[in-house]
Amino acid sequence: MVRYLRFTQREKSLLWERWHQGDGLREIARLLERGPSSVAKVLSRTGGIEPAPRSRSSRGLCLDERESISRGLAGGKSLRAIAQEINRAPSTVSREVERNGGSANYRAATAEHATWDRALRPKLCKLAQHARLVKAIAKKLKRQWSPQQIAGWLKRRYPNNERYHVSHETIYKTLYIQARGVLKKELLLCLRSQRVMRRSRQSSLKTGPGKIVDAVTISERPASVEGRAIPGHWEGDLIVGINNSYIATLVERKTRYVMLAKVTDKTTKTVIDALIKQSKKLPAELYKSLTWDRGSELADHKRFSVATDIPVYFCDPSSPWQRGSNENTNRLLRQYFPKGTDLSEHSQVELNRVARQLNERPRKTLDYETPAERFSACVASTD
Repeated sequence: MVRYLRFTQREKSLLWERWHQGDGLREIARLLERGPSSVAKVLSRTGGIEPAPRSRSSRGLCLDERESISRGLAGGKSLRAIAQEINRAPSTVSREVERNGGSANYRAATAEHATWDRALRPKLCKLAQHARLVKAIAKKLKRQWSPQQIAGWLKRRYPNNERYHVSHETIYKTLYIQARGVLKKELLLCLRSQRVMRRSRQSSLKTGPGKIVDAVTISERPASVEGRAIPGHWEGDLIVGINNSYIATLVERKTRYVMLAKVTDKTTKTVIDALIKQSKKLPAELYKSLTWDRGSELADHKRFSVATDIPVYFCDPSSPWQRGSNENTNRLLRQYFPKGTDLSEHSQVELNRVARQLNERPRKTLDYETPAERFSACVASTD
């Protein structure tokens, strides 16, 4: 039977623990024998972010001391005598009794609850104190910058002005915890996940092994590629939409530079033709290898290598993390091309615009430089 009762502290702790582990509302509700809406209500108060535990000052009176005060007053003892008994200053006891109803109405439990309530003095968060900073952050969010990119950009833009230095966690919390009343809730739709509550990181979906004839595995890829010190090594994949629609995605490992190619289907001929066409847009020095998943769209990888003189390496089965840069980029692209949409509606001009926007975003892994800046430097070095 579902209970509609207030959550105990132990239940709240278990709720947050399972939420951080990635359990859904129904799994948590079943565990606590509550309704999913009850669990959602607890989580939504703080946007899925666990509130910091409250603690009592070591200098404040504890419940046992308040019980002693209550018993002393009931027994007719003076405030000085009670203070001596609990080893506190008489003035401390006097203020405690006065602020909680006086000698005739003092009750320990009531005074304890009132003390916790009075301790709720919410301090304005940093963003609530700086309107210009809020305006700058909101502007970047509307341009689909992530909180981490915004935080890094602010530090580079205002290196000597700490008023403009803010962590990405502060931006996230201000977005998700609407009680702060700073960043509008509508800006949540500018985040890549577009979630109204923050979730823990989920494991990547695993893909099937695929059967590629004469595939050269990633273990045979030169060690220099792994270090990302040399530009020109790319990772690629397809992102999928409804009605059998696809987009080919390519990411350069050193600079995180992105290229997108429109494909009409995922047949190996279509994909290989598109990849060959893309390769012609770059100097040979900046396209030395390609690492792909085990998808059948690259079954004719030998034709690509013959036409471009670019070797292709394949990830191990069920190991998309071996193309980490490309996997991360595909997640970023879902902000522009959500799952469940028809990707064939986007022209190559539109794909180029999206790629340019991604390439002009600062990246933490590049010390908040943009992929375009890094890639342009590589192009200049080949001239």
